[in-house]
Amino acid sequence: MYTGPLFIASDHGGYQLKKRLIRYIENELNQKVEDMGPSSFEDDDDYPDYVVPLAHKVIEQKARGIVICRNGIGASIAVNKVAGIRAGIGYNLGAAETMMTDDNTNVLALASHHLSDDHAMAILKKWLTTPFSDEPRHVRRLEKVQALES
Repeated sequence: MYTGPLFIASDHGGYQLKKRLIRYIENELNQKVEDMGPSSFEDDDDYPDYVVPLAHKVIEQKARGIVICRNGIGASIAVNKVAGIRAGIGYNLGAAETMMTDDNTNVLALASHHLSDDHAMAILKKWLTTPFSDEPRHVRRLEKVQALES
């Protein structure tokens, strides 16, 4: 299981799921997680204000992050604009597994309006417990993607 620094952020659409996942991470997975906001429910906030600072922390600390919005897409797009971020949307257990084995993601995006709390927790656990395969074809592909950032 991944045990390094872990960050989480959302917007209003993901606020309740974020709070539930923080309890799950801390109480059931026995890991620390830093909440990057929002600290209270604001029905007109904007996900870039929270997820982009998270992306920078992930890069600075060689960490992992979790971002949550209603469909997971907006938050994923925003963090993927930060050089070095490899975010994927965890829409099921298979995606959570292969986004690690094949793509070595460092940010998990979740869709609060399309996942139950239990499903989101299972996806998160799968993502945290799955290592990168280090298969040459996946390493080669990630190097090509990284080259796009220079």
